[in-house]
Amino acid sequence: DRPVSVEGTVLAVLPRALYRVAVSGGDVTAHAPSGLGRNFVRLVVGDRVLVELSARDSGRGRIVRRQ
Repeated sequence: DRPVSVEGTVLAVLPRALYRVAVSGGDVTAHAPSGLGRNFVRLVVGDRVLVELSARDSGRGRIVRRQ
């Protein structure tokens, strides 16, 4: 079960470093990575991002990078 990567747009910034992202199949809740491999400092509404969707729950994902 490999994660599926899709492009999306940030719709809302939620508490606890979560983001609401619009993808082709609807909306998902995604979290931003932390640590040394981080590509971006802050996301704002309207940013284009690449999201890896969880194989178990398609409503959750991880933001891989900002486009």
